[in-house]
Amino acid sequence: MGHKFTMVLNREITDEESEQLTETVSGNVTLGSDTLPTNSSVAVTRMDIDDDVTPSLAESIEAALAAVTSMSDLSVPGLIVEPVVKPKPEVTVDLDGVIEGDLVPETVGATS
Repeated sequence: MGHKFTMVLNREITDEESEQLTETVSGNVTLGSDTLPTNSSVAVTRMDIDDDVTPSLAESIEAALAAVTSMSDLSVPGLIVEPVVKPKPEVTVDLDGVIEGDLVPETVGATS
């Protein structure tokens, strides 16, 4: 599984910019039209990235940000990183080794 995040760019990008970003940014890049979350009248580009090449999420975001900001008048006013839900480990209980009997009171630190 790669590092997944979304960058909201400050404007709609051209076909040439789209091609350059998909070639420059590591991993699978999907571009689409959207609006700013804070102002729905401003048209922007949404860039969804699934990067399974870069070692860490931080490095992946930094590389994508560098690719975007290297282009004229292009910036990233929004970044969305979904939390990664790790599966809970499977717990097994082995009752074959249980010995029946009485509990022994704890005597650690006791004085006699």
